[in-house]
Amino acid sequence: MKKNIVLFILFILPIVAYLFFASGINSFTKLPVITPKVADLGDWNSLHGEKVSLDKKITILGFSGSDVLKNRGNLFNLNEKIYQRYHTFKDLQFVMICPLGTENGIKSILDALDEFTDVSQWHFVFTSPDQINDYYKQLKLKGSLDKNAGTSLVYIVDKERNLRGRKKVKEYMEGYDTFHPADLSNEMLDDFKVILYEYRAALKKNHNATKRL
Repeated sequence: MKKNIVLFILFILPIVAYLFFASGINSFTKLPVITPKVADLGDWNSLHGEKVSLDKKITILGFSGSDVLKNRGNLFNLNEKIYQRYHTFKDLQFVMICPLGTENGIKSILDALDEFTDVSQWHFVFTSPDQINDYYKQLKLKGSLDKNAGTSLVYIVDKERNLRGRKKVKEYMEGYDTFHPADLSNEMLDDFKVILYEYRAALKKNHNATKRL
């Protein structure tokens, strides 16, 4: 009897506690809004000529800068850590705002990704550095773009075009650094799962309400 109690305390109780707290986090945590109602993208050129909009999509938004080939590792990190896991989610897109003149560099990177990834949810739009900087400023973030109109950070924008992140003083986070794979595997993946949970819970709630009607 004592042996069974000891085994329960050592092995079963920690698992039960973990499941309890994990379910609590998933049920009650909501990722804060950092900037509400950011502007939609302008009528900018895209790599494949399609209209790219932030409306009604969960968007991972980034700014490539003009040194796209030099910084291509950032896109590969994001592709490996986040994109490949979730790109089949139909309401998700990955959007990079790029300076005009970087089209060939972006195409070569996309061709390389296409060898081992379905790249259909990657979208690249192109405009002038001035317009890129103006767009970034209206996000009202603490950071800034570099001299090449780019940053290694990416941002989560929800379907209502609210930029989401962490607001707590000790873990304030507007964006997620693609230069560091650990940041993507830890902070970004955690926050991204919260966003997905929000929408899945909302879909389930709406579905149940429809069934009652």
